[in-house]
Amino acid sequence: MEDKRNEQRKQWWASHPGLEKKPSMKRRKAGHDYYGRCIYMITLVVEGRRQVLGQLCDSDAAHPLPWLQPSPLGHAVLDTWAAIGTHYPQVRSLGIQLMPDHLHGILFVTEHMPQHLGRVVEAFKRFCDKARIALGEPRHESRLWELGFNDTILQREGQLDNMLRYLQQNPYRLWTKRNHPDFFTVQHDVDIMGQTVSVMGNRFLLDHPDRVMVQCSRRLTEQQIAQAVEHFVSLAGDGVVLVSACISPGEKAVMRAAFECGARQIILVENGFSPHWKPGGAQFDACAGGQILLVAPWPHHNERVSITREQCLQLNALASAISQCD
Repeated sequence: MEDKRNEQRKQWWASHPGLEKKPSMKRRKAGHDYYGRCIYMITLVVEGRRQVLGQLCDSDAAHPLPWLQPSPLGHAVLDTWAAIGTHYPQVRSLGIQLMPDHLHGILFVTEHMPQHLGRVVEAFKRFCDKARIALGEPRHESRLWELGFNDTILQREGQLDNMLRYLQQNPYRLWTKRNHPDFFTVQHDVDIMGQTVSVMGNRFLLDHPDRVMVQCSRRLTEQQIAQAVEHFVSLAGDGVVLVSACISPGEKAVMRAAFECGARQIILVENGFSPHWKPGGAQFDACAGGQILLVAPWPHHNERVSITREQCLQLNALASAISQCD
């Protein structure tokens, strides 16, 4: 049934070529079995981004990192999430992180369910609204959660551990973002050599007097890549800002090694920035420390697409312009 609905959607969009498909993280993955055994990270956002689920607190003796103190409604949401398995025995919660205006939770569907994952999430949202009313909020108030939800399908090795770590660090990431707003605000319509781009990170890197482009042929041997790494890491150690689109294996190896050494970098990316996007993992800390600037010449898209040769040429041309402009 789900496959049939996905096919109907595809046919509808194909028959309406004049309509632009609005970017959304809330569409389900076409062809995926949302009834079967799988692990998901679910993201739900409070209607209107109201910060009603809790308060961000600084680190203290009991909490080595900034943390989230749930509100009474936040506690009710946590209790409701913990009870999902009571209503749906095929579903087990592996983790949850409450934030002031949204939540991230990981659900493990242990066996085939009689209902779609979306039905489970919608039921959770209804129970949350009942809890909200039980706490004394007027019935006529707007619903707690926005329509829909975002799911990330966890299939690759190590992905679950990474997501659990992401959940644990989310309050710290929000605290860092609030204390370094300039480095975590997407700036659109930035002009670089006559080209309009979007940027996130330390924009002052564009004004650094010594910028060098990292570009490596795909035909480089492992030995040649190692030599390139040594060369550019040495330049970075002298204070040079490295600029690259990180396309070829050599470019990726150079920028990765330089990043680990704390080098300042301007990184060009094919995909743009969604409204609430922020870098993850080590890039987040690097962004907070002013180490990197991300540059996107094109708008954000949710679809997984392969970068084209023409796009590679455009990114390299822009990297060259950035490394040479005054």
